[in-house]
Amino acid sequence: MRLTIRVQPGAKRAQVGGEHDGALVVRVTERAVDGRATDAALAAVAAALGLPRRAVTLVTGATSRTKVLDAPGADPSVAAGLRRGPGPPLGSGPGARDRNR
Repeated sequence: MRLTIRVQPGAKRAQVGGEHDGALVVRVTERAVDGRATDAALAAVAAALGLPRRAVTLVTGATSRTKVLDAPGADPSVAAGLRRGPGPPLGSGPGARDRNR
């Protein structure tokens, strides 16, 4: 499945959800320096889709805020749900405190 995302680097919280000009919005806390925001965005999308990080690859947009990703095996209904609105901040939920230590 191909996905177009719009990355918002330097966000207060990492979050996947919402739509900007037809692209899935991905907010990451990392700054857009040395590809760190791109790496964080790919990891966030993989987590939101329930896929391992290695399953999501960048097709185009390495230095752009708008990127095209390939996520084989992703459920289109999950991606559509994410476009409707943001999910919980990444790293939240039961057990998140223990995972973030």
